[in-house]
Amino acid sequence: MELQLNWLNHQLDKIWPYVDAAASELIKNNVEPILEEYRPAILSSLKFSKLTLGTVAPQFTGGVTMELEMQWDGNPNIVLDINTRVGVALPIQVKDIGFTGVFRLIFKPLKQLDFRLKVIGGEISSIPGLSDAIEEGILDVKLVQAKELSNKDVIGKSDPFAVVFIRPLRDRTKTSKVINNQLNPIWNEHFEFVVEDASTQHLTVRVFDDEGISAAELIGCAQVALKDLEPGKVKDVWLKLVKDLNIQRDNKYRGEVHLELLYVPYGMDSSLKNPFNPDFQLTTLEKTIKGGNEAGEEPSLASAASRKNVIVRGVLSVNVVAAEDLPAVDVMGKADPYVVLIMKKSDARAKTRVVQESLNPVWNQTFDFVVEDALHEMLMLEVWDHDTFGKDKIGRVIMTLTRVLMEGEFQDSFPVDGAKSGKLFLHLKWTPQLKFRDP
Repeated sequence: MELQLNWLNHQLDKIWPYVDAAASELIKNNVEPILEEYRPAILSSLKFSKLTLGTVAPQFTGGVTMELEMQWDGNPNIVLDINTRVGVALPIQVKDIGFTGVFRLIFKPLKQLDFRLKVIGGEISSIPGLSDAIEEGILDVKLVQAKELSNKDVIGKSDPFAVVFIRPLRDRTKTSKVINNQLNPIWNEHFEFVVEDASTQHLTVRVFDDEGISAAELIGCAQVALKDLEPGKVKDVWLKLVKDLNIQRDNKYRGEVHLELLYVPYGMDSSLKNPFNPDFQLTTLEKTIKGGNEAGEEPSLASAASRKNVIVRGVLSVNVVAAEDLPAVDVMGKADPYVVLIMKKSDARAKTRVVQESLNPVWNQTFDFVVEDALHEMLMLEVWDHDTFGKDKIGRVIMTLTRVLMEGEFQDSFPVDGAKSGKLFLHLKWTPQLKFRDP
């Protein structure tokens, strides 16, 4: 296992002035008695008039898992103050000190290692270089859905739930609700995690089949490296599930899980741009969510990401423009498509007209929905084929309202999930009305 040293050297640079002061005093107190012991008779005193190790911290330059080579070619300032018995002072400067050595770490075998840090009788932020090493920011995670999960049940379908964590500690692990008898579950759940080191940590998702009183069976797992997230920018990802994150021997397709991720380092302030599009101005809604107070100050988006005290109300306007390249479902190689629009939380519904015998239908119909809690709402669009003797589901498009909340208005195309082909073209617009929960 290769040990990355950039973080260690970075923190050492920060705390070096404090180490220098302490080490210089320690050296002075311990070396001066030795100098005095070996002082020639002609000298009346032999002491340090100046002792500092300089501004250049030692650096860990390389090594393997257990041994780190350490090198220091510093710029110390050491002056010996020598006084002779005849009254002549001889200040002597010591220059060009350097050393190399091996810093050795010895670990006993551990299957899994995690830890907590607690400061008793002091404020951790007062320790130079330590506070930012322990907590770097907040990761905002929306567990949206999964699709095409492997079926673990002999009778019926799996009952999937997800376990999400950065650190596998009991109180830092989040568990979703169970969706019964479903291989394409929609969770639409929101979690927050403290991030200590975005350069090395990962977000892990494990999807299980609930077996009631028996132990849950793993369907698959996935991981996202936090270093791949751009701070302050929402990342929408589909992750393929695998059997084991460490040993990739099984190439079986186990399904995919859909996440929305937003990493906000502590201290990131109102300079944040739109998380979806840096060139797009923040909407009035987002600026309000960010929380300007009477003094005109704006806290970081990390507080907004918590979503705990904000209810976002408003009107969502959905223009179902058209579809393209839908799969043929009729014996004549055509389809009679229409779209059903559903708001998941409120169950408000609407339906387009039927376009006869077309795989590239144009609807251009607009529907308005009053949304009471937009941060936790979802829009589902089901594409159906109308038939004289019934109806067949072609596929669906599912989305959170995150993007339209951030941009205010956008138009885009979306693949029709569950269909062999097809795209749905939509134009969405958001008219906000903000309110706050009672404390």
